[in-house]
Amino acid sequence: MITIAETEIKEKLSKLFSHYSGKKDELIPILQEAQERFRYLPPEVMLEIARFLRIPESTVFGVSTFYALFRLAPAGKRMVKVCRGTACHVRGGARILREVERRLGIKPGETRADLEYTLETIACFGSCALAPVMVIDKNVYGRMTTTKVGQILGDTK
Repeated sequence: MITIAETEIKEKLSKLFSHYSGKKDELIPILQEAQERFRYLPPEVMLEIARFLRIPESTVFGVSTFYALFRLAPAGKRMVKVCRGTACHVRGGARILREVERRLGIKPGETRADLEYTLETIACFGSCALAPVMVIDKNVYGRMTTTKVGQILGDTK
């Protein structure tokens, strides 16, 4: 398991907290920003957030586990998302997902051991005209084919 140095945590959180006043209603924005900085929410970070907001650790943990957008395990440097919406499904989204799985060597919800890639599926990106759709980080790739997956991901193993 990855451990983050205490000094790195303190430094990043100090910068993050400087934008907030320490009110309970700031919990979700703070969690979002913390996750952006650390790529997930380590227990040490959630403890410091609880201390800053003067709320129980269990509240921070409860919120971070309730919402699907929060991660409690490290994410890869690159986030690959494949759409499973109706339009994408009809236009071959399952083939695209299988090819991405094959190339990355992981299934949806998993992160490679080298922490380069995390693979997720999304119910719908809302880009149905471009179906099937794959998103890597913030780049949208439409009208995907298995050949395009190979061109975009290349040799990732």
